[in-house]
Amino acid sequence: MVLVHSRVPETALTAAALGTERAGNGACIGDDGLVITIGYLVTEAEQVWLTSSEGQTAQGYVVGYDQETGFGLVRAVQPLDVSALSLGDSDSIEPHDPIIVAAHGGREHAINAKVSTKGEFAGYWEYVLDEAIFTVPAHPNWGGTGAIGMHGELLGIGSLLVQQVTPSGESASANMIVPIDLLKPIFDDLCNYGRRSTPARPWMGMLVQDVGDNLVVGNTYPGCPADEAGLKPGDTILEVAGEPMTGLAQMFRKVWSLGPAGTEIPLTLLREGQTLEVLLHSIDRNARLVYGKLH
Repeated sequence: MVLVHSRVPETALTAAALGTERAGNGACIGDDGLVITIGYLVTEAEQVWLTSSEGQTAQGYVVGYDQETGFGLVRAVQPLDVSALSLGDSDSIEPHDPIIVAAHGGREHAINAKVSTKGEFAGYWEYVLDEAIFTVPAHPNWGGTGAIGMHGELLGIGSLLVQQVTPSGESASANMIVPIDLLKPIFDDLCNYGRRSTPARPWMGMLVQDVGDNLVVGNTYPGCPADEAGLKPGDTILEVAGEPMTGLAQMFRKVWSLGPAGTEIPLTLLREGQTLEVLLHSIDRNARLVYGKLH
């Protein structure tokens, strides 16, 4: 495991939400210095540094980033004395299986955990995983941690700290892990093109929250589709293309089913007691990102 530290320009689309100085973890998966991390650490990064547990630091660059999974690939420009992890079979693990969640820094920064559940995860930034892995106890430095199996294989990459309800009804912290099997079909695309080669999903450019039974716009990105269509914080999304919406995952999947980036998205909104019909012209999210120089 390595430390991933990146610097993002203030003009970047994600700077306001994620900051311009980001740090987390990454797992070395190639003898050529290839590291997999969680993408929000390196999205729009103009500078990246990788540091081994022994303190060796090398500059890196972003190889690729995948919007659908959230994986990011980084490569060191100078050799790092770090052993590569092999990719495991994340589909084979089950709830209650033991797992190690490891950050940069050696054994002292790894914890013994177990898989609590596997299931759907939807994020307010237009993101859905059909089957994420959730582990307990939660690692305190979760971003880019490696979820490692009992044979030393990499099973996933840590993304978030989430709250789960235990069988006794209590709330407990857990880590949401992106399964490593999602990397395998797109690995060559990310290495060769920096992104998957299939058509990009339509992106609306807004953050949506589950508030009770309602889907409420929390914010929009300036100059992006939702902003240009006139959506405002506090708007409630009632329908997409005439279909009533009841949850984040349903809404995003409906939007993506309408066609690739560039597709027009009909929305029915509730604003201050009035129903509004809006036609949003989606784009490819990647088109709005800043990209650093490749070596």
